[in-house]
Amino acid sequence: MSATASTDASGSVSSAVRSGAAPRHRLWRLTHGAGLIFGLYVLLYALYAYQQPRALDTYAIAALMNNTAPLALAAAGQTLVVLSRGFDLSIAGVISLSNVVLAVYPMEGPGGALLSMLLCLFIGGVVGVVNGWLVAYLRLQSIAATLATMIICQGIALVILNAPGGAVSDWIADELTGRLWGVLPVSGVVVAAVVGLWLLMRRTNYGIALYAIGADEPAAALSGVNVRRTRFITFVGAGMLYGLAGMMLSAQTATGNPNSGTPLLLLSFAAVSLGGTSLNGGRGGLFASVMGAATLTLLQKVLFSSGVSSFYTGLFQGVVLIVAVVFSGLLTRIGERK
Repeated sequence: MSATASTDASGSVSSAVRSGAAPRHRLWRLTHGAGLIFGLYVLLYALYAYQQPRALDTYAIAALMNNTAPLALAAAGQTLVVLSRGFDLSIAGVISLSNVVLAVYPMEGPGGALLSMLLCLFIGGVVGVVNGWLVAYLRLQSIAATLATMIICQGIALVILNAPGGAVSDWIADELTGRLWGVLPVSGVVVAAVVGLWLLMRRTNYGIALYAIGADEPAAALSGVNVRRTRFITFVGAGMLYGLAGMMLSAQTATGNPNSGTPLLLLSFAAVSLGGTSLNGGRGGLFASVMGAATLTLLQKVLFSSGVSSFYTGLFQGVVLIVAVVFSGLLTRIGERK
């Protein structure tokens, strides 16, 4: 295909995606997806601030952001795969493997932290390459392929560290959970950088192609989209975000656990759904999923401050998720009718 044809194809996909994704009513635009979950987050935070008067202190905000960052980054990676109409279970294995590697082989100082980050990105990227090759080129179902890589990664994590232990470098544990200039949480800056990169990428040919194959893969292929390459890049990018999530989780816990990524597996899907991203692909966004992760984390804080037992946390999270998804679906149908 010539360069001109490729450009025209991308343009036609861009037009189709934008016209198909464009909301049909202003109410839908203001309340769906990110707007809805952001409003829910504000309400929860108001309740949290009422219960904890010091919740608006910079220290409390930084602590909340530190708790949110691992799930937010994991949900960001999961969103990329879900937008392409896939599912990625390897998230648990990548996070666990990254965590134990940093705990067993700590590297001190800012130089060590940089190498640690590159190592985590490399681990996630390699797993993403395997996932992308299995799904995009061998045509395996994403659930089966990523389940296999998850089991492999968790097995390697157990070989490296067969029980919770080890110690993450002091520089990572202190600096990545600290605040810049005593105000900005470092973890929040990391998450904001990922969201900012996504906002730039979603308008590129890759971003347009990602939404196109999620909405209608055969039509996207006929329009000139390289489906295999797009899906492959998506899994690699998602894996790298999981690796970064593993690093932020390591900074928060300061220790290693071969099963540390397991709790984030289902919560990542919950955050994606809570943010309004369709599990059928082609509709949603990364920022909304990050807000979904923030909302789930904040809900835990609110329940704890209310004196609710931690055993009931999952119950309340599930109820909030169901209500939010149902309400989002109702708003979507109302917007489409109008």
